[in-house]
Amino acid sequence: TGYYGDGLNAIIVFAACFLPDSSQTDYNYVMENLFLYVISTLELMVAEDYMIVYLNGATPRRRMPGLGWLKKCYQMIDRRLRKNLKSFIIVHPSWFIRTILAVTRPFISSKFSSKIQYVHTLAELREMIPMEYIQIPESIVKYDEEKCIKRRMRTSCLSNDPGITSVEQ
Repeated sequence: TGYYGDGLNAIIVFAACFLPDSSQTDYNYVMENLFLYVISTLELMVAEDYMIVYLNGATPRRRMPGLGWLKKCYQMIDRRLRKNLKSFIIVHPSWFIRTILAVTRPFISSKFSSKIQYVHTLAELREMIPMEYIQIPESIVKYDEEKCIKRRMRTSCLSNDPGITSVEQ
């Protein structure tokens, strides 16, 4: 958790790589209690505007929350919390996450949908929010570095090809 702006508005950081493995026998129980903990924490912390940064990188599919759980979370979040959410930033969005959000978009409010932003690197995130108060897990930093190295290699390989004049990112 960190803060931004003059009013010290909350930045809630949620790292999916630390979620429980869906193969656990008590998975539903753990996820239910995790949700209740997150909501009660948000209600205590959030008096004003806030943003959520969802760190998706370095998360195996079996640790990503399911569609049912996400839907339940959205439905149970108090109107005040939904209203005060200024942006929901998804860092390192996977194909799975983008698909889930595309499929659910008709079922969630357009106001909420407009708050969702995809950020592909930690450098992009740094341009959007102050990072000095935010703790990024080491596994996410390593994932970001590896992804950037692969992108640079791909770009340099393509730029060495005389038939290619530009690279779309």
